[in-house]
Amino acid sequence: MGNSTYKNGQIISEQKGNRLTYFYKNGKVKATGIFENNLMQDEWIFYRETGQLWQVGNFKDSIKHGHFIRYDRNDNVEYDENFENGKKVKTK
Repeated sequence: MGNSTYKNGQIISEQKGNRLTYFYKNGKVKATGIFENNLMQDEWIFYRETGQLWQVGNFKDSIKHGHFIRYDRNDNVEYDENFENGKKVKTK
């Protein structure tokens, strides 16, 4: 993974059990979710450096699988999609 801390001493990532959390240099959470066998699994939550929610998505073996929703900087839904094994599911 390279360096485990930023130059300011802030840790880059931390794993507790099967939950992996990445941090920004300012200490705010960047992303958090289940990480098993070196792969992203289930729901992951991503934040902007300000701490604002950016997106929530589901993974299976580090591939998009399930619901994904992304918000713009005004908290409006930017996109709301479903994926199956990395491919966007067509909506009717």
